[in-house]
Amino acid sequence: MQATPLIDTFDNLKQQQALVRDRYLHNSYPDLAHFLESLSPTILDIENELCFVMEFLYLMGRKSNGTYMRFRNEIERWCLYCWQARAKSIFDVTRKDLEAYIDFVYQPDKDWIGTSVQQRFIDVNGLAKSNPKWRPFVAKLAKSLTKRNPSQSAPVDSYRPSQESLVATFTALSVLYQHAQMEDVCDKNYVPVVKKSCPYLIKQVQRKTPDTLNQLQWEYVLGITKESADENPKFERNLFIIATLKSLYLRVSELSEHAKWSPKMSDFSVDDDGFWYLTVFGKGNKVRDVTVPEAYMPYLKRYRVSRGLPSLPAPDEDTTMLNKLRGAGNLTARQIRRIVEESFDLAIAALKKDGFVDDANYLMAATTHWLRHTGATEDAGSRPLKHLADELGHASSETTDRNYIQSNIKDRARSGQHRKV
Repeated sequence: MQATPLIDTFDNLKQQQALVRDRYLHNSYPDLAHFLESLSPTILDIENELCFVMEFLYLMGRKSNGTYMRFRNEIERWCLYCWQARAKSIFDVTRKDLEAYIDFVYQPDKDWIGTSVQQRFIDVNGLAKSNPKWRPFVAKLAKSLTKRNPSQSAPVDSYRPSQESLVATFTALSVLYQHAQMEDVCDKNYVPVVKKSCPYLIKQVQRKTPDTLNQLQWEYVLGITKESADENPKFERNLFIIATLKSLYLRVSELSEHAKWSPKMSDFSVDDDGFWYLTVFGKGNKVRDVTVPEAYMPYLKRYRVSRGLPSLPAPDEDTTMLNKLRGAGNLTARQIRRIVEESFDLAIAALKKDGFVDDANYLMAATTHWLRHTGATEDAGSRPLKHLADELGHASSETTDRNYIQSNIKDRARSGQHRKV
């Protein structure tokens, strides 16, 4: 059973949907056209079914590109499985079909598993050809193992979905069928009952504390990046990024360029009492103001001065927040992650050189999001819960309490440190 990509990027989605609806796919997506034709004797209304899915994904994608990609991944897999493995429309499936699919998601066919993320379609002489290297599932090595051996890839036999991935599968399918019910396309949604009896979902009665840098690791990341910036102005941007993500508890998406928001220096503002704030565009299309601590201001000032700007931003300043060294515009999330990774690598090398091998090895697993976790965890003991929740952009203080306070776990860990073997 060979999987083939169905759905292009959000930017191309409307055009692709029109081609499917009007039966003009051969002129732009020839491989997809042949694939749909091969299934049309079995799935009689396959083009309209795909159009319905595309319309649903367009509604999801209007919220954010991240939401679009997550839902596309899950629903594309489901369509391929229903059409190929079960020879059914996605609106004719039974509970047993969905249960069989969850078994399949937990252990997919090897032909459906890749070892690297690949784009779905490749431009060949103006045609969107299906990428033969694309697979619906991807087996990934732990980040720390990849750092030690960049050429190593995970064997396809090692693939198992995480708990988060399984939950995402159920969520996407349930939302799809809720939408289909509202549109009177189908009258049943088996997802909740199948999820309730799923043997692969583990009930987590206690959430583990978030991944963070310890004090030594953070001192090395900040210190070695500052030393590099003192020697080479190129690293001023690195220093500003890591200080901002950690001190202001930002997600990388809140500091990067995307379709709905372009961060500018005028997003920094000061009130009548001299308190500084940063306005950010967060999850759920919500704008919030994050307070800026006094200790952060020197990093803002030195970064601006390194760019030839006054030390503090003006209210009407149109300067981009994060400049590209070449070209115009703000940095993308991917570019920011690469810059943070560069600072992590410098810190790893310095930790090893100074004999802190265990700390260096642990830091190999760190991601950009750990900086947000580190800042919030450090401050959780000294700030009111509601204040911290507002700064983090959490809709509920319960989320903040569950992720960052965890006082009972810490107390239990301290009381258990001196148990004897």
